[in-house]
Amino acid sequence: MKRLICAILLIAAIVTADACTSAIVSGRLTANGRPLLWKNRDTGDQNNRVERVKAHDGLLEFVALFDARDSKDSAAWLGFNERGFAIMNTASYNLNKDNVPERDMDKEGVVMRYALERCTTVDDFEHVLEQLPKPLGVEANFGVIDAQGNGAYFETGNYKWVKYDLADEPTGILTRTNYSVSGRDGEGMGYIRHDNERELLRPYVLECNITPATFTEVISRTFYHSRLKRNYNDSGLEWLIDQDFIPRRISTASAVIEGVLPGEDPSLTTMWIALGYPPCAEVFACWTGDNGVPDVLRGTTKKRHSVQCDLVNKREAEVFSITRGNGQHYINLSKLYNKAGTGYAQVLVKKNMKTYEEGYAEIARRRAAIKKR
Repeated sequence: MKRLICAILLIAAIVTADACTSAIVSGRLTANGRPLLWKNRDTGDQNNRVERVKAHDGLLEFVALFDARDSKDSAAWLGFNERGFAIMNTASYNLNKDNVPERDMDKEGVVMRYALERCTTVDDFEHVLEQLPKPLGVEANFGVIDAQGNGAYFETGNYKWVKYDLADEPTGILTRTNYSVSGRDGEGMGYIRHDNERELLRPYVLECNITPATFTEVISRTFYHSRLKRNYNDSGLEWLIDQDFIPRRISTASAVIEGVLPGEDPSLTTMWIALGYPPCAEVFACWTGDNGVPDVLRGTTKKRHSVQCDLVNKREAEVFSITRGNGQHYINLSKLYNKAGTGYAQVLVKKNMKTYEEGYAEIARRRAAIKKR
């Protein structure tokens, strides 16, 4: 077993570190009482895909987000398994202070795949962190939930971690970007994005009415800047500088894993994902089991690209259409929001809400079928 663990952790060539914005939400704040795990993925690799990895050799089946270039599905960047365990991460930049070489780092995705194949509970994941050889090759905030309604962040460095249990959080919600609460004060990244997230979530928290759509249709499509105290969605501006918003040019997915109520069949765990640049993306529902992942999300092309991700990347190219000089930093906001109501974000939100309606109808059908067994 130890040799297997070591072999897994040596896989580093295809791994990339993430930035990201994230949240773990207690069922007492959600519309249907089920916990949520959300990640807005930011990465330099725009070609992402979703795959189902079947159970094998005593390991668990799971569904996860992968880079297209990862031919062996070695690094999972967010996912859930057949037992209702789910995991994601955000990169942290204020935890490690050691001499571990860069070539031995960025193994967060490898650790997450390892956990998805083995973990059932939040406690199981902590045991994984205890058992894996050190240094872990990570600097991250790992967020996890399980089918018993538990949730936690593990702010994890190469040799140690600090657990923040959702049950101990009075507000019922934990959020992280690219710094760790337990890390070196004032260092790290994502402070303004973190403030953006907390401010945008505030009314939903007060009403105890957070849904997956709150994240995919509101948080990941809103150009709100907490320092400037302005939401630019309705500004009427044609161009906007891409700086410190939650949706960023390097955002490649907004995914929410919706858990189950204690005692419910964990097969009802659902991932709602907007693949590609979130303001330009449709939402799809994913489950474990046969046909649980729509083919358009999977890496079905010769380069293992997702057809859906390629489509959204083309739309994003219209939003970031200036290629000379510093053009990549300028958003053509009118392609997303305009007075005519024809922007990608405006049109797709309506379409996606219909997808949510249909998805919940499918979940109800599955729940009814389970009860008849």
